[in-house]
Order: sequence, then C-alpha cells, then structure tokens
Amino acid sequence: MSLELKNLYDDFRDADTIKAYAQIIKKDALKLQKPINIMEVCGGHTHTIMKYGIPQLLPKNINFVHGPGCPVCVMPKERIDHAFVLSMLDDVILVTLGDMIKVPGSKGSLQNARSRGADVRFVYSPLDTLKIAKENPEKKVIFFAIGFETTTPMSAALFDSVIKQGIKNILFHINHVTVPEAMRLLVSSRDNKIDAFLGPAHVSVISGAKIYEEFPRDFSKPVVVSGFEPVDVMHSISMIVKQFVENRCDLEVEYNRLVSFDGNLKAQELVKKYFEKASVFKWRGIGNIENSALKLRDEFDEYNAEVIYKDILPTKEINDHKLCLCGDILRGVATPPECTIFGTSCKPSSPVGSCMVSSEGACAAYYKYGNMLKKEKHGL
Repeated sequence: MSLELKNLYDDFRDADTIKAYAQIIKKDALKLQKPINIMEVCGGHTHTIMKYGIPQLLPKNINFVHGPGCPVCVMPKERIDHAFVLSMLDDVILVTLGDMIKVPGSKGSLQNARSRGADVRFVYSPLDTLKIAKENPEKKVIFFAIGFETTTPMSAALFDSVIKQGIKNILFHINHVTVPEAMRLLVSSRDNKIDAFLGPAHVSVISGAKIYEEFPRDFSKPVVVSGFEPVDVMHSISMIVKQFVENRCDLEVEYNRLVSFDGNLKAQELVKKYFEKASVFKWRGIGNIENSALKLRDEFDEYNAEVIYKDILPTKEINDHKLCLCGDILRGVATPPECTIFGTSCKPSSPVGSCMVSSEGACAAYYKYGNMLKKEKHGL
C-alpha cells in the first residue's frame, strides 16, 4: 500500500475523529423523543460496525438493525443446487466468485462438488472467465453470476465481451438481485423495527442515490448513503440523528466522494443492454420479492444456462434448517446471538446458515468480533 493511500485510510479510521462524532451523537441523542433503530442494509457496514466496536460508542437509544445486503446470504438453496448440478456435468466448468464456495444447498456446497470431481473455479473478476473458456474450447464454461448492483456491470461487461468476440462456449446463470425492492418489503412488513437506513456504499456508486428517494418520501424513513470506513459510519449516524432532532426526513449522501445522485450512467446503460427485471426472485430466509432481480434478456436465451439446462435443474423449494435464524436476521428482526446454534453447531468452519458462510454475513461478523459484545455484556 502506498504511503498516500495509507494516509487516506488513516484519516477515515482516526480514533480522535471517531470519538468526536461519538460526542456529537451523544449530545444530539439527548434530544430524541424515542430510540432510533438504524438498519445498515449492507453487510460491509455490519462488519465495520462490529470490527470497530461502534455499538459501544453510541448511546443506548441508538441501535443497529442488520439488513439483507449480503448477496451470498440471500442466495436460496434452490439456486445453489442449480450451481451444484451444473458443476457435476462432465462437459462443464462452473465459474463464480469466491464467496460462493462454502454456501450450503440441499445437495452440498460447491466445495463439496469439487471434492467429488467437479471442475469449479473461483475468480476475482468475471472477465477471467474469458481466459478459462479460450483455454478449454471443448468445455461449456458457465458463469454463475451473483451480487447486487455493484457486481452486475461486471457480468454485463463479460457478456459484452462474449458477444463482441463471438465466444460460443460461455453460458450464464444470472443471480443478480437489487436493493430497493428488498428495502421496500422490509419497511412495509408489520414486524419491522426500522426507523432509518444507512444506504449501501458500493451499490450506490453504480445506481446513484436516486434509488432511495421513495423511502423518505413514501415511508418517512430517512436514508443516509454511507461509506464503509468507521469515520464514514459515525458521520452518517450523526446525520441521521440530526434529522430526527430537526424533525426532518431526507435522503442524504455522506459518501459524496464517490456517490452521486444519478450514479454511473455508463454502467447502468450496459446492464440495461443485456439484462431486464425478473418477475420474481426468492431471497433466502425472506421469500419471493417481485422485480427484485435481473435476468438475461429473452433474445439472449442461447447463452442462458437456466434455459438450456432447464430439464435437469431442480425446481423443488427447499426450507432452511429449522434452528437457523438467518431469515429473521436478514429481515432485521433478530440478531445472531439470539440463534441457538450460533457459535456452536454453526460457525465458519461448519456453517449451517448462509449468514455464517459469507465474509459479509452478520453471523460471521458477530463470530469474528464477538469478544467486544462479551466485554460490553460484562461491563468491561
């Protein structure tokens, strides 16, 4: 890491700045008429909050509610089974992003598939799929695409390259989901505990802050789009508290060094060129959410693995483990310590639920940084 970049990170992790924001928040929180529950939609924010002990810096009338912004966590077992089945075909190389390796479906994880001889490869960039396909012309290379608005342009860029280069042995299984529809479902549910949102950082760089306009306008829920660093998060919380103190309900952008109102228009255009809204997508632990995912446009069915292999892909709905509370955690109505198998039969080395598998999952964050919670509980 260069000295200049290190200094930039240091500025956004500066302890004195974090403490200063804590004092501002504490002072403003005395003026609140009721406690505030803030949902951080993104799993990256959850890990920052836990890693830097932010709950311990806040007054007791400001609480966090964890959200569903972890693409691996919300992937239903049925679609993981699709990946498993496809990977076991003799003429297939299945390519996906690394977080998918341990996510359990009903047939096992992709790690289990590899141990049974499947050719499963994990890449940092979807464009690495091009090299794999060119080196294996006799194979069908299926890219199992996951992620929110953040990673969708990369899948679109890969598809664009496939079309322009005339590559015929790359197929796509698209599992891209979109944030606003899930937020809308959660804030509309009767058991929601949400008073305000910390808007995702990377998602908003692509989509722009405009996708959150409806929440202050239609649901009276303030949204502050926050960066990932602890200073960003503390600044964003102070902005939210200030809105409540001033009796405002607005969409604001804290992460204005990268997020604009309209977002990355070029990336959005590329996505629209090849993808369209799917009518419904099942989110793990949450259920079906209308218009909350993308699929390849119908004119590209010859590249769509779901269409080509539809006769062998599982269709049966699969329930999660009865003791697993991932669904409640993703909906913001439970926290990981409330799950009876958290940290015992469910841990990173042997995950039962998807929230423990992903590096962005709330359970993984609590497990990794849980000592802070123990200290708080015992008054240390």
